[in-house]
This record gives sequence, structure tokens and C-alpha cells, in this order.
Amino acid sequence: MNKLRNIFLAAIGLLLTLNACKVGKDYQRPDLDLPNSYRNGPATADTTSIGDIPWDEFFKDSTLLALIDTAIIYNYDLQRALKNIEIADQINREARAQYLPDINANIATFDRSYRSENFYSSPTAKWYEENGKEPPKNMYGYTPQHSSGISLSWELDIWGKIRRQNESAAANYLQTHEARKLIQTQLVADIAQGYYNLLMLDAQLEVARRNLQLTDSTLRIIQLQYDAGKTTSLAIQQTKSQRLSALSLIPQLEREVAIQENSLRALAGQMPDSVARTGQLEDFLENSVFAGVPLYMVTNRPDVRASELALRATNAEVGVAQAYRYPSLTISAEGGVNSMLPSNWVSIPGSLFGDIIGSITQPIFNRRKLKTDFEVAKLERDKAELDFQEDVLTAINEITNSLITLEKLREEHDITVERVEVAQLGIKQSDLLFKAGRASYLEIINAQQTAIESELELVSLKQQLLLARVDLYRALGGGWQTKEESN
Repeated sequence: MNKLRNIFLAAIGLLLTLNACKVGKDYQRPDLDLPNSYRNGPATADTTSIGDIPWDEFFKDSTLLALIDTAIIYNYDLQRALKNIEIADQINREARAQYLPDINANIATFDRSYRSENFYSSPTAKWYEENGKEPPKNMYGYTPQHSSGISLSWELDIWGKIRRQNESAAANYLQTHEARKLIQTQLVADIAQGYYNLLMLDAQLEVARRNLQLTDSTLRIIQLQYDAGKTTSLAIQQTKSQRLSALSLIPQLEREVAIQENSLRALAGQMPDSVARTGQLEDFLENSVFAGVPLYMVTNRPDVRASELALRATNAEVGVAQAYRYPSLTISAEGGVNSMLPSNWVSIPGSLFGDIIGSITQPIFNRRKLKTDFEVAKLERDKAELDFQEDVLTAINEITNSLITLEKLREEHDITVERVEVAQLGIKQSDLLFKAGRASYLEIINAQQTAIESELELVSLKQQLLLARVDLYRALGGGWQTKEESN
């Protein structure tokens, strides 16, 4: 007996010595092989990024800020993301508790078994003797039990399996935070883009109404010339057709305005209604070009960080799968009271009992399950690394495209501003020539049509510039923190 105990203690000592040999490898970020700069970007970059600017500093319009603030509180996607964080927190707490033993209390167990004469054993003579009865041959009482006690089971973390499980749970928990940030960055961008689209529709509506007034003025002049016999009815018909075309644009834009307002309020978790405006597109245009965006900051995007956390989790799961292939040491203990007779149930010390068990188990053959789990875990880690590298590439592409879009939109904007100036001059010149009898009504109609198309395009370009700026802000991971959170 002593020899077996010594062997068991020696085995425990050997396993404790092996405790330093942790399973799995500690996480190391893979080499991302990032280029030195973005395409068409400067070779050097600032040490900060516009993605670090809090959303309540990046945007200036008070109405827009109020919409974003409301959406962060009431948007349903964000509320679900917060619930996911709470769920992950509970799972993380459970993982940290794996270091502690399992303790269970047996409040009361009553066991009364009955057997017959062909059973291999005999009645519980003591029970019948105590009660002054003769045991029957069939359906006699057999080993009655009345017990209460506490049991404990504790697995020692010999190979670091529990530590790896904690790493995985912690990474998954942090991943839910990044998922919430990702939803918020997209939500902030969607609301800003929707608001700027609303301002664009307002500006286009103003252009359409102004063009309608201009067409009305032209129609009155042509009507006077027709009355004086200086032009034909065809001129009146074509001018009226142009007026109706300008008039039809107004309800179309008003419809788009109402739908955009409803969409914005839906993002903010509110019922359909109008949205106040406190500015115009021109108020938010900035001529400054961002001097540079640090390339390494793509890893600060919530989706990229979430992808890296997923890689951390799968890396830890490799260690967990590896640990299941090695011996495990479990210590169990149980103690309480036990008796055959109910009257002796809580008799102390006569009913006291106790057990302590130490076991070392080594899986030998599980139909290749443990090896398969280990190999699959390594392959899942490889997949997660590919996902991480792909997400980094996607982020770089998005930022690069946003920078190029901003640059080229500014060039288009400057050209279109000049086009509008030329078109407005063309309206004035055609009007003077028409009154002097040196131009036809068709030239006036064409000049007005060219002007309205140029103005509508300019308004659209202003909106696209603002949208591109917002998209760059989102691509750099901006929009999830406020001034208070950044301090």
C-alpha cells in the first residue's frame, strides 16, 4: 500500500515538474509586410490619424451631432452589440473560474432498494434486526442508504490548458467590444452621409425652384414676343415643355428629402418625421488635404483588431486541443454523514465518512478524436491568420481608395465650379442676344438647361466630397469614441 502511494506521489511530482512545459505557443503578430506608403500618397506620414479624432470633434453641425448622439443610444444594432458584450463577459468570467475546484453539496439522499431470493446477496440483516423483523425471501430490503455530504473535484492546470482557455475567452470578449466599435463607426458614417445627402437634396431643390422661376420669366418674354408676332407657337410649346420638366423635378426631390429624413430617424431609433437642418453643404467643405495617414494605423480599425483577436483566440485553442492529449491530474474529496438507518442519519461521529482520491489519467485511444481536434485547431489558426492578413489588405485598399477619391473629387469640383460660372454667363449673354433679336429661343433654352445641369452636378460633387471625407474617417476607424473617451 505504501509502495503504491509512493508511486502516485512520485507521478504527481513528475507532473508538477512538467508544469513549466506549457502547451501551445504564445501569440505573435504575423508579419504583415506593409508597404512604406499608400499608392499616390506621401512617402512620410503624420504620427496621428484623423481616425483618432472623436466624432463629436470631427463633425461640426449641431443637428448632425444630436442625430449621432441619439443613434448611439437607441440604434437597435448597437443595443444588440452591447448585449453580445454582456454575454461574452459572462463566458469570460466562467473561464476564469476554471482554476477553482467544483464543490457540490448533497443535501439529502434516500436510497431504499429491494431484491428477491435469486439475487446474489442477502437482506440487510442489521436493518431488520433493529426493527425486530424477520427478512422475507422476496422483495427484502437491500442496503438502505441515508446520506448527506460535500464533494470536491479539482483538476490541476498541469499543461496550462485552463490558461489557454482563459486566453481564448478573453480574446472573444474583447472581440465583442471591437464588434461594437465597428457597428458604431459604420453607424456614425451612415448618419453623416445621410445628413449630407439631405443637404444636397435641399440644395438641388433650391436650384430646381430657381430654374423654375427663370423658365417662367423666359416663358413670359416669349409669350410677349408671340403676341407681337415676333415668334411662333412652337417656341411657346417648347418653353412650356422645359417649364414642366423643371416643375416635375421639384416633387421628385421633395419625395427623396422625405425618404432620407425617415431613413435618418430610423437609424437613430426614432419614428418617421422631419429633420432640422442647421447648415448648408458649403459650410462643411474643407480645402485642406490630409498631409498623410500612418500606414500602421490600419491595425487600429475595429474590424482589423477584431480579426486579430479572433487569431489570438484560435491560437489559444491550439494549446487547449494539445493539452487534452496529455495526462490530467484530478484530486477529489468527499465527506459527510451516511447511515443505513434513518435514526442514525446525523449521528456523529458514528455516521461520519470521508474520501480523498487522486487520479492521473492518460488518453490512449479515442478513435483519433484528440489528434483530429488538435490538427483541426492548427488549421483553424492558419485560416484565422489568413483572415487577419486579408482584413489588413482590405483596410489599406479602402483607405487608399478614399484618399484617391478625395483628391480626384477636388479636381472635378474645381472644374465644375468653372463650368457653372461659364453657364451662368451663357444665360446672361443669350438673354441679351434674344432681346436684341440676335439669338433664338432655342439658344436660351439650351443655355438654361446647361446651367441647371452644371449647378446640379456641382451640388452633387460637394456632397460627394463630404461623403468621401466621412468614408476616409470611417476607413481609418474613426467614429467610436467621444472627447470624454479619448481623454
